Amino acid sequence: MKIIYFLKPAISMINKLKYPQKFALISCIFIIPLSLMMYLLISEVQSRIDFAAQEKLGNIYLRPLRQLYPKVYQAQLLMANPNFSPEDQTQLEQLKLEISDQIKVLEKMDQKIGYQLLTRDLFRELKESWRTLEENQKIWSLQTQKVYISIILEQINQLRFQVGDQSNLILDPDLDTYYLMDTTLLKLPEIHKILVDILLITQEISQREQQELTQKEYWTITTLSGLLTNYNDKLKRALEVSFEHNPPGNLRPKLEADLNLLTDNIKTLNSGLIDVIRTGDTTNMPQYFKDAEINIQQSLMLWDQTIDELDFLLQRRIDGFLHRQIFLFILVLIPLLIVIYLFIGFYQSVMQTVNSLSIASQKMIAGEMNETLHLENQDELAEVAKSFNNLAVALVTANQEITSLNQQLTSENLRMSAELQVTRQLQKMILPNERELAEIVHLDIAGYMEPADEVGGDYYDVMYNNGMVKIGIGDVTGHGLESGVLMLMVQTAVRTLITNNETDPIHFLTTLNRVIYDNVQRMRSDKNLTFSLIDYYNGVLSICGQHEEMIVVRSHSKSDPEDHPVIERVDTMDLGFPIGLEADITDFIGSVNIKLNSGDGVVLYTDGITEAENDQGQFYSLERLCEIVKQNWHLTAAEIRQGVINDVRSHIGKHKVYDDITLIVLKQK
Repeated sequence: MKIIYFLKPAISMINKLKYPQKFALISCIFIIPLSLMMYLLISEVQSRIDFAAQEKLGNIYLRPLRQLYPKVYQAQLLMANPNFSPEDQTQLEQLKLEISDQIKVLEKMDQKIGYQLLTRDLFRELKESWRTLEENQKIWSLQTQKVYISIILEQINQLRFQVGDQSNLILDPDLDTYYLMDTTLLKLPEIHKILVDILLITQEISQREQQELTQKEYWTITTLSGLLTNYNDKLKRALEVSFEHNPPGNLRPKLEADLNLLTDNIKTLNSGLIDVIRTGDTTNMPQYFKDAEINIQQSLMLWDQTIDELDFLLQRRIDGFLHRQIFLFILVLIPLLIVIYLFIGFYQSVMQTVNSLSIASQKMIAGEMNETLHLENQDELAEVAKSFNNLAVALVTANQEITSLNQQLTSENLRMSAELQVTRQLQKMILPNERELAEIVHLDIAGYMEPADEVGGDYYDVMYNNGMVKIGIGDVTGHGLESGVLMLMVQTAVRTLITNNETDPIHFLTTLNRVIYDNVQRMRSDKNLTFSLIDYYNGVLSICGQHEEMIVVRSHSKSDPEDHPVIERVDTMDLGFPIGLEADITDFIGSVNIKLNSGDGVVLYTDGITEAENDQGQFYSLERLCEIVKQNWHLTAAEIRQGVINDVRSHIGKHKVYDDITLIVLKQK
């Protein structure tokens, strides 16, 4: 019993649905979390694809940057030659042309992917620096150009670091690609820089007559030797880690020989430098200069190979993630298609049984049920068919009685329709007519009410006595006969209180609430209503009671006739409490006073206007109501009312009207 009680909500919900809806509901319950999990999983794979693609962009950008890098260093080396000759000048001019061409290649790359790597500003600075050097090379000294080349080299390094940071290269998750990135982005550029510095100092020592080391040169060579040893060892270790953690196995065959050649030659060069540091003998400086040149070329070759292999591994990773995405799609799609296939088969099986039962029931209704129903099913529906067969004879006999009862119900419905029509007519009869409204001297008033059903639950009334105008507007929950009866009660109670000269708004609403509350309790109804009471006297409005917001319209300014009307919205939420919901609402009632000048006015309405829906399910809205009122405020109250009603009907179109529509327009004359 406890299990049945626990399943009661689920059983109740399923019983209210048709079979397609049941299948759709169960499918959604399975598919939504499955789809969410698939989305998260595929999104994670896609994020890794995007991560690797960003790394590949950085690697692509580094190619032209790598081509530019050694050329600028070579130009710096030529400018640093103490015996700079006309042949060197010719070579420098040719080198500058190559640098300019390479910068153009880099510019095309920056225009293509620089916005993704955020290199635009840094490249622009590099380009401007090179342009400045080209424009001033004829008037600048060689030493000044050398200083400017150093600045350009620093800008290239900044650009290199920006590419590494922005392209995720420094965050690579795999050991092989991470250390390849480290080699490409950091180790080899630094080794290249150190070798160029060794070229510079060995060139300077080799070409002077006095080859003894100065104290500065001694410490410079010592520092460069230490840095070269450090970076050479780091390069060796980094690529060894890449080789050991390289699943495709492409790195060791491609890079190991060149790596060993470079690191061994660097060790040989470094041994010579250590001998220079230890003995001070500089006779072999020309040989060290040549060794450094050879090492530079070998480092550039290894650099290019490293970039190519890194690009290969990144593309392989992207392809692997894409294959994983395809596998996930297939893995989910196949079971999903099987489930859909079985669902369709199950649905068709159920519908065949239902159709058989439907045909048998039609025959039974027509009195033609001469044979029992036979089904191929072996499930619970077969039991339903057995029960159906047992009831068939009895139901055929009862059909005549049901027909007789239907005739009685038809007569009863006609009677009820007539009663509803009478109630609807009563509602219309008690509404204020045009003659009554025209007797109000200082106000131009127009009202409108249209129920959604035969009988509505909206209420409005306008009462005038001795210069005092009372306007009531309310909205009973729901609509239909019960709401219409409650509306008539409210109208009668309000008129009675006014006839008895009840002027205190708090006592007025308290008494009205008590009467309605008692009647609602006697009727055992759950109906209640929002209700606002507006008193007007000598240009002042006083509003109390909770209802929709009141629209206050201020007319054109006298000082500026071109001004548009100004809309104010008065919230009535804190001015009362729903009528008929609680026995005593005295503590909830408040009031607000509003001064009206000539041409000013207010618009009262029920939510049947603001919540009127069109075919797309969009509400008419309070904002649109305010705009239409504002556009038509120069007209009479009746014309404003008609303008609003026309616009509401245009919004609704052919869509069903779900709620009563009530509108009151009041203008100070």
